[in-house]
Amino acid sequence: MTTTAGNTKAYADSSGSFKRRGPRFTDRIVASPSGSGEWPAEPGRYRLVASLACPWAHRSIIVRRLMGLEDAISLGIVDPLQDDRSWRFSLDDGGVDPVLGYHYLEEAYLARDPVDGIENGVSVPAIVDVPSGRLVTNDFPNITIDLGREWSAYQRAGAPTLYPDELRDEIDEVADGVFHDVNNGVYKAGFATSQARYEEAYTALFARLDALDERLQDRRYLVGDHITEADIRLFTTLARFDAVYHGHFKANRQKLAEFDALWAYARDLYQTPGFGDTVDFDHIKRHYYMVQTTINPTQVVPLGPDPSAWLTRHHREELGGSPFGPDGTPPAPLPGPLRPLGPIDM
Repeated sequence: MTTTAGNTKAYADSSGSFKRRGPRFTDRIVASPSGSGEWPAEPGRYRLVASLACPWAHRSIIVRRLMGLEDAISLGIVDPLQDDRSWRFSLDDGGVDPVLGYHYLEEAYLARDPVDGIENGVSVPAIVDVPSGRLVTNDFPNITIDLGREWSAYQRAGAPTLYPDELRDEIDEVADGVFHDVNNGVYKAGFATSQARYEEAYTALFARLDALDERLQDRRYLVGDHITEADIRLFTTLARFDAVYHGHFKANRQKLAEFDALWAYARDLYQTPGFGDTVDFDHIKRHYYMVQTTINPTQVVPLGPDPSAWLTRHHREELGGSPFGPDGTPPAPLPGPLRPLGPIDM
């Protein structure tokens, strides 16, 4: 849930500990709405706005692709670089989103709440109601769950079950630890403004990564024998680890590529349709190194690491299981790049 550019000290409390702001708009899009705060799942009605740089938004892109919802929910990609008004559609012709007609995502937030719409920041992912131009939700944890469950009438044949009822408690337990110590843990290390808070986050992060590495020694996926919501939530942080978090966020005890099972697991997912084909290392590195100037005031973007390492053999298939479940199939190949071909301001 990456928000506006600016001074990262604003996200730390008086002790120097990073504090993440939760989603401001938590409406749900569901198959059968039953009350306020629920919107109907209708194909063609909504636009998912995401950044290829942001791990929280990347989750929703993966799920949309895995479930085959491209024709049901359109996708808008924002520039990885922000200005004072945050996420902008400057990759599109004329700097205007072709569906919403907006220059900035904040316009959808203000259409939803003209007074306090951007008080808690402008974050991605965001789902916008196209007819009204109003933001529906920026509730990143539930966006992916609902895309996987509530849009079943419009999902492709062979789509996986990402949040099965019988595994839900275990998925939630694993994902909760991953969120606090890994997904958010890298930010707590990177944005800490005191040595003590940084060391606490660093220690918790690598303790959790060690535990995950051990968990994945004899199982292909985090929970069950196919991809679930838990794997998606971990993958988007792992995909950014060596490129950004290891150096930029000082999470440097070791690289992801220096873990045993965890690195093989990450490559297995990367080579699975829906994962690696939605990763854009250029957007990722430009955003973190050029926007977060409190951490990197020179805005110099590193050239490495070499992304070809993600395509090396992983041998994880020897552990059994299948990515999409016993009756599932991979999504069709992408017809072209996810992001619009436009300039990125330096």
